[in-house]
Amino acid sequence: MKVVGIGTRVLNFLVDTFLIVVIGLLLMQWYDFQVTYWRYPPLPHYAFFAVALVVYYFLFESIFKRTPGKWLTMSKVVLQNAQKPSVARILVRSFVRLIFIDCFFIPFLNNRTLHDYVSGTLVVEA
Repeated sequence: MKVVGIGTRVLNFLVDTFLIVVIGLLLMQWYDFQVTYWRYPPLPHYAFFAVALVVYYFLFESIFKRTPGKWLTMSKVVLQNAQKPSVARILVRSFVRLIFIDCFFIPFLNNRTLHDYVSGTLVVEA
């Protein structure tokens, strides 16, 4: 079980962030249509990206142990004992990603991100 490096994590982040932005924009456009024609109350645009981020990571990592970015780099999410993480741990991991300073904890947490540290998971080569 080899933990992936920073470069792999950056590539995962870029691929997944691109997909989350696309999903968030589509959700935002759909909801703006509802606001215009059905008079739904308007929501701030960042809410769509936050929802897309949590749902995207939660669904992919709880079902497949990996996201499209992790498929590209052939890595996956596991517990420290190489077992599959529980749904609760993946949910915690997904919500902690909403903290925008998550990546700045890497030097202080032994090359781990905050969402890995809090959920007790690792990203390893598949």
